[in-house]
Order: sequence, then C-alpha cells, then structure tokens
Amino acid sequence: MEKIELKTSATLFNNVSELAQEDKLLMDKAIEARAKAYAPYSKFSVGAAFLLENGVIILGNNQENAAYPSGMCAERVGVWKVGSEFPGVKIKKLAITAASENLTVDKPVGPCGACRQTLSEYEINQKEPIEILFMGEIGKVVKTTSLLSLLPFSFDSSYL
Repeated sequence: MEKIELKTSATLFNNVSELAQEDKLLMDKAIEARAKAYAPYSKFSVGAAFLLENGVIILGNNQENAAYPSGMCAERVGVWKVGSEFPGVKIKKLAITAASENLTVDKPVGPCGACRQTLSEYEINQKEPIEILFMGEIGKVVKTTSLLSLLPFSFDSSYL
C-alpha cells in the first residue's frame, strides 16, 4: 500500500479591501451579478464574474425554478455563457459571492461539487489555471491559484 499526500494552498484575505485592484473589481462585478439572481425559493443568491484573457468580464447568477432541481448555479450559468459566446477564449479568474435573505453569510462560499467538475473541464482544456476568489456577502475572501486545487483527483476526458 502506498500513501498519497495531497497539498493545496490558498490565500485568505480579511475582506475585499485587501484584494488587488483587478480582483476587487472582479468581486464587485460578482456582487452586481448576485443582486440579479433569481432565488425566490432558497433565498440564497450567488453571483459569479469571469475575467477572460481578452479583458471581457462575463457574469452569471443562480436561477431557481419551482420544479427543483431544475435551477442552475451561478458558476455554471456563467461558464457556459463564456463557452457559448467566447469559445476558445481562456478564463483567467473567477470571483464568487453568496448572500442569504435568512442570515448574514460571513464566511467564504466556494463552488459546489457540480460546479467544480464543470469548471475543471474548462481549466483542463485551456491548459492554464483559473484563479478562484470566493466569499460570502461580507468578511473573508479565499483566493486559490487553480480550480483543480479545489478538486483533487478530478475526473476528465482522459478516462473516457
């Protein structure tokens, strides 16, 4: 038997004001997207902002539906918009923020498992890491240098 040790790292910022200007702007765009989310059932709104290599910023937000689970997460709404409108253009960074009508979300909210899997496909295909920043509605911000650092042992097309 062989033991495998996994290591990952992230940078933790106390709040948005500590971010570099480009990252702060991207998070501000994610906050704008969050405000437009359609979340009448969960009352949990998520916004995502993707910075592309050509400088374009694409937004996504969660879209719910009374026929659960027919809705879609903000990250997948945004990344599929990137793929449909800018095929072949690389994603440099993604900022994610979440808020609830029921309580103050004061800790970082990372992408769900389905979104991590979807985003990993884009990172693997573009052969360059996608930086991920995520937060709640206030408080600390986590920054990773790669989506794959959030998804060790990822599944990709090489298994098919």
